[in-house]
Amino acid sequence: MPKARSSANVTRGEAGRTYLGWRHRILLPPPGPAPRRPAPSDAQTVSEEWIAGQRDSEAQTNRPLYFALAGLVLLAFLCLALWLMRVLPGSLALAGVFACAAIAAPVAFALMQSRQVIAERLERAEERLSAERAERERILREQQREHATRYTEWQAASRAYEAQPRWYGMTVPAGTSAVVVVGGADTGWSALLTTVGVSRLREGGDLTVVDLTGRGVAHELVRLARRCAVEPRRWVLPADLPRMTLGTNLDAGQRARVLSAVAAATGRAEDVDADETLLLRLLEVLGQDVDIARLIGGLRALLTPADDEAQDDPALALLTSGERTRVRERCADDPEIRERAWVLEQRLSPFEAVGTRADDAAYAQVKIISTDRASGVPAARVYGTYAVAALSELLETREPGPAIPGGRAPRVRPDRIRTVVVCGADILPEEEVEQVLTAAEDGGVEVILMFREAVPAALRHLSDPACLPVVMRQPDRDARVARVVAEVGGGSVDDRRDLEIHPLTEVIGAAVGDSVTEPDCDDESGPDGELLFPSPHTESGALIRNAAAAISPLDLVRHVRSDTAWGRATAQAAAIDTPMATTKEEETTARIGGLDAESLRELPPTAALVLTSGGPVLTDTNPGILTLSTATLATAEDHRNPGAGRGVGQARIPEEPGPKTEVTRRPSGRGSRTEPPGDSARIDGPEDALGTGDTPETIEPMTDDRPDPTRVPPNLGPPPERLDWRV
Repeated sequence: MPKARSSANVTRGEAGRTYLGWRHRILLPPPGPAPRRPAPSDAQTVSEEWIAGQRDSEAQTNRPLYFALAGLVLLAFLCLALWLMRVLPGSLALAGVFACAAIAAPVAFALMQSRQVIAERLERAEERLSAERAERERILREQQREHATRYTEWQAASRAYEAQPRWYGMTVPAGTSAVVVVGGADTGWSALLTTVGVSRLREGGDLTVVDLTGRGVAHELVRLARRCAVEPRRWVLPADLPRMTLGTNLDAGQRARVLSAVAAATGRAEDVDADETLLLRLLEVLGQDVDIARLIGGLRALLTPADDEAQDDPALALLTSGERTRVRERCADDPEIRERAWVLEQRLSPFEAVGTRADDAAYAQVKIISTDRASGVPAARVYGTYAVAALSELLETREPGPAIPGGRAPRVRPDRIRTVVVCGADILPEEEVEQVLTAAEDGGVEVILMFREAVPAALRHLSDPACLPVVMRQPDRDARVARVVAEVGGGSVDDRRDLEIHPLTEVIGAAVGDSVTEPDCDDESGPDGELLFPSPHTESGALIRNAAAAISPLDLVRHVRSDTAWGRATAQAAAIDTPMATTKEEETTARIGGLDAESLRELPPTAALVLTSGGPVLTDTNPGILTLSTATLATAEDHRNPGAGRGVGQARIPEEPGPKTEVTRRPSGRGSRTEPPGDSARIDGPEDALGTGDTPETIEPMTDDRPDPTRVPPNLGPPPERLDWRV
């Protein structure tokens, strides 16, 4: 196992995030149905039936008294009648009347008292019902006030649920210097490469792509860069070897290592040290700036006898007789040197024309080195080894100037985000894979290695803690990848939502298909067959440049939507981007992915399983998701912790300036770039091939002996970027 590489040198700000795709998450749960407004209960009053019942009860109770009172009245009238008929004397009649009146008085009083009791009972019933009605009204008002509060909260939760993003950016952690992608088809690699390009175009970063697939997976990236008024620099090997100066402006030791690695790519790796020694000796004689054609002539001189002038040999004709003599004296001390020189000449002959017709072009922000699809895998291995080995040496280039006595010169620390992507790294020698990872980590450059097959180097780096493992669709049921995924992911998934495959992920990959890598996609024509840029200006009049300082997120979204196959397909299928669950009880319609070999083989083309420290997360690499209204550049962690996402879409301001701060300024791409002297100013020089020509500045901020808490810090640096409305 290789040693774990430290990532202390990798410093990446919020604006320099590298996006690998988007993950679908609904962080805020659905608020459910709206709370029902409390309805008032039916009003209760004293019913007529109850009053009639009370009166009937009273009448039945007082009926004997009424009869007695009526009898007493009749008796009194009878006494008076008998007195008038002179039957009874007046005294007895009067006594009878008074007796009846005396008896009727308490009976009448009792009847009146009973009537009063009934009236008071009805009045108390009315008062009780009025009190109950008032209490119910008070409770109803309290319930309505509580309902108003809960409804306001529900409205806020409903608006937040409807307005929340559903696609969050999946970025490379700040402490990671390398990303290792295992598996994937051409469609998925095109999506991932375009998404990485969106990250670099957004802040004006540098991107170098080495495409060894022969399928043109960088086509959509090229279209997007051109639409953003950034002209990418492209080389298709071997046809463009004469236009490329990559690896020609290195020192002698670096060139010898690169060429010996190329020779070892087609032969035995154990001969690489002897080949490097021989090439170093030739460079000492011929000079470190000698082209490969003359270097091959030096190898031919070792094969030719000293008395043979070989005037008909064009390779020897490039060397003078004195140079041929010095080559033989310096390198012909080994008895096997002729055989080694013969093998080296054969293996380096395809690179004889490197840099012979190169021009001193300006710096290019996006550089793409690809291999011809007709060359085959062996040729792609050789050309890829040359490109990756030269890039590794460029990453290790140190600042010019005298070295520290007894030590090494400091390495270049670029202030600008730089990314190197190698597509098809499985055909490279393992030594070159390790070399580019180590060189990128030391140089502060981010490297993304994409392996088609699960070769031992890919499986080894999946478990490397310094690398971010990413697994895409596997070409077959490889149990080794599933085993490594289970080990890195902990063997279990706590939240199954991290493995949900959204229907949009399944639809877009199938809709786009292989159209992004078709052979006729290498032209510069748009969807209607017209040239994108028939003149040095875009349709809006913007001048096409080789580099851009930054592109606003809104303009980037517009370009992705209109000028990439991913954006157009996503816009047509945008209706699928609906909430997968409207209530807590409703089950989601997303398919849950697995970690076994069969599930990895059935992943959609744009799906990627990112093995984070918190567990595996299923990510969609489709760059068209950026155009959806539910997508955001912020990550899910930023929304859980709002302080973590500060700076996404806006400038980041330090809270307290220290006594001395090293501030790195990002170049604007309009003449602010520092070009090194000499040939290194060419496109493939140590500074221009990877954009390492900018050096950090040291700024002394203003300090105050008596700090004032109300003092506003000075406005240092360029103005902030335009705010992203989707963050």
